[in-house]
Amino acid sequence: MYDQSITSISHDSSPGDLAVVFDDNRDFAAIGLWDPQSPIRLKILHTGRPTTIDADFWRTRLQAAIAIRADIADDLGNTGFRVVHGENDGLPGLVLDEYADVAVLKLYTTAWLPHLRTIVPLIAELLEPESLVLRLSRNIAEQMPDSLHEGSALIGRPPTEPVMIRENGLRFESHPITGQKTGYFLDHRDNRRMVRDLAEGARVLDMFSCSGGFSIHAAAGGARKVHSVDLSGHAIETARRNMAHNASDPRIAACEHQLTVGDAFETMHGLIDRNERFDMVIVDPPSFAQRKVNVPAALRAYAKLTTLAIELVPDGGILVQASCSSRVSAEAFHQTVTDAAAASSADLDVIERTSHCVDHPVGFAQGAYLKAVFATVNKGRSPNSLIG
Repeated sequence: MYDQSITSISHDSSPGDLAVVFDDNRDFAAIGLWDPQSPIRLKILHTGRPTTIDADFWRTRLQAAIAIRADIADDLGNTGFRVVHGENDGLPGLVLDEYADVAVLKLYTTAWLPHLRTIVPLIAELLEPESLVLRLSRNIAEQMPDSLHEGSALIGRPPTEPVMIRENGLRFESHPITGQKTGYFLDHRDNRRMVRDLAEGARVLDMFSCSGGFSIHAAAGGARKVHSVDLSGHAIETARRNMAHNASDPRIAACEHQLTVGDAFETMHGLIDRNERFDMVIVDPPSFAQRKVNVPAALRAYAKLTTLAIELVPDGGILVQASCSSRVSAEAFHQTVTDAAAASSADLDVIERTSHCVDHPVGFAQGAYLKAVFATVNKGRSPNSLIG
């Protein structure tokens, strides 16, 4: 509930206090966590009939979230997944990820601080992690007490080495203390598996490759060459190590792996100038639209990336393009990609449009942020719309 929608409050409160919302008839409408320092003043926990927010309430929410993910660990032995996806699991401003025997709790609001004494023992009971690492969003890091800081351990000791996880039968490093988000990008698990299924014999370009998730899956699928490109040298070195972690797979051992530290746009222009071509181009940039005002620029960037990717894919090749910005709608993203391809005299035959995997459920409209398209590029044909 945004601050502008609150007409009155009974008294001043501290972050984490429970606040009850009444309707125009003074009947109970909702209860949530109060955060006076955030534009979203009230993080709604429950609507409908009155309920008690206590240890049993938190336990029920956590158990429900865990139950949704029950099959992930069994599917190819995955040991990295999201346990709680914030508002989408009824726990606004709180993310809980699991990397093998290390859990990571990321907070986006100080409203959770008074409740950690109840939440942490429940996590210990239900997940039994060897350690629980605390991560903080930038907006609240300076508001935390000295005893709770970025990377501190709420259970056990913080890991001193990368935590190895399994994803779709492959091994990857996660970095719960120093890595982006909570240590690894978990939301593309299903998309990476789809890349593996399509990569047989392909030359693959993985733009914004980060730690090499798509690259290693492509190699495992039988790609004969994979070129990983990222602006971060640290990410590229992690991608190199991740490829090595899986070298016992004969397909991965046989794959030529080229790595480049560089700007995506400059690198793609350079590849075009050198007349290099790839059977599959993967374009998975970071969010280009942190605010609503950034959306037009983000769409222009997506269009430019599509144009460059089309240049690098021969007729009949595959384009995989994604957006992780919640402020860019799926419709706007897909139409932008379609229009940019058409402007390059290419028609995209959609293989599949994808969104969130099961451990990143969407519980409200604004919770939908991830969208991707897998398409075959047909050059010289009249374009058909992706939307339909």
